[in-house]
Amino acid sequence: MVMGTFPYIGGLAGGFMMDHLLNHFLWASKAGIQEKSIDLLVVGNDAADLDSMASAIAYAYARDAMDTGTTVVPFIPIAKADFKLRTEAVYMFETAGIDTNHLVFTDDMTLGAAFDRITSVALVDHNTLSSVFSGYENKVTAILDHHQDEACYPEAFPRIIESVGSAATLVGEMMLCHCPDRVDEQIALLLAGTILLDTVNLDYRAGRVTPKDETVAGELMARCPVPRETLFTSVQDAKFDTEGFDTRDLLRKDYKAFTLGDLHYGIASVPLCVGQWLKQDATLCREFEAFARRHRLDVLLSMNIYADPDFQRDLVMYCIDHAVHDALIGYLGKQGLGLSPIKTEGLMPCQTGRIDFYRQKNLNISRKKITHMLAQYTTPLK
Repeated sequence: MVMGTFPYIGGLAGGFMMDHLLNHFLWASKAGIQEKSIDLLVVGNDAADLDSMASAIAYAYARDAMDTGTTVVPFIPIAKADFKLRTEAVYMFETAGIDTNHLVFTDDMTLGAAFDRITSVALVDHNTLSSVFSGYENKVTAILDHHQDEACYPEAFPRIIESVGSAATLVGEMMLCHCPDRVDEQIALLLAGTILLDTVNLDYRAGRVTPKDETVAGELMARCPVPRETLFTSVQDAKFDTEGFDTRDLLRKDYKAFTLGDLHYGIASVPLCVGQWLKQDATLCREFEAFARRHRLDVLLSMNIYADPDFQRDLVMYCIDHAVHDALIGYLGKQGLGLSPIKTEGLMPCQTGRIDFYRQKNLNISRKKITHMLAQYTTPLK
């Protein structure tokens, strides 16, 4: 994505000085990151999508105001080089005037080496630590999330897990209540844009929005001098800009890994219709195969979202084992996804395993929901 493809909304980004209080906080949080003690490390989920990153930054900024004298650091759990793949985040951060040079990526801090310097960890947009944070379990002291409750870290406080459309809704609600002075135009723009993107502009037909999302987004938009439609259209256009991305880029742009018993699976959220993807990559099957092998997966799903012109969904499933493929598709077919096969021609076949492509008629079933469905699957697969 080439920045400048989408105009800055109302010239708003140009109005934010790079020495704004938020950027000063981010600069201070990164300064001395290799040796200083950290009272609270705020971590988003491994996919590091816009909701995860924006919520982690905003929550850390709020805790800095609420817990005077503590060192709070928002942590972005990807390499800095991969940030460019999150096109909606690139656009939203640049539009909001956030200096990404002040963000702490995995390149900047090794978790193992920093263990003794970190007192506590806050989880935002997820509620259980990933394997890269092994050993940090007893340090989790706060959770703000909107996914299925994994029942971990019961002593965390706050421990807020609500099924809203966006983690940014929970962070925004907390900031408006406890530190409203820090919800200026910059923070309002960042959080409101995130909520609108996650809820498809507060559209109930997408099956994501809740009354709380509407309320918080409304309060944030009142502080943000940008029309709602303009903000939503701009950030959504940025999300769907995949120009120059190959299949590997698309799969790792917004990817999460899971386990189901002994089965290892991953789900990528890809902003591209399957029909277009098939046209631009005749080796698509082999690319899925290679990605699954690289990540040691038994199953790789791609949940594709796009506008044609209305919101649409497709699904791709690759499985190393044919029997696992048939079992999972059979199970998901009974969960109301409304899957119908997409015909393919001229594709280079997989060397191992099986891949199939589907149109998903039920637009309400997102990655969050399908993950919950798979967690309920009890039939042994391996």
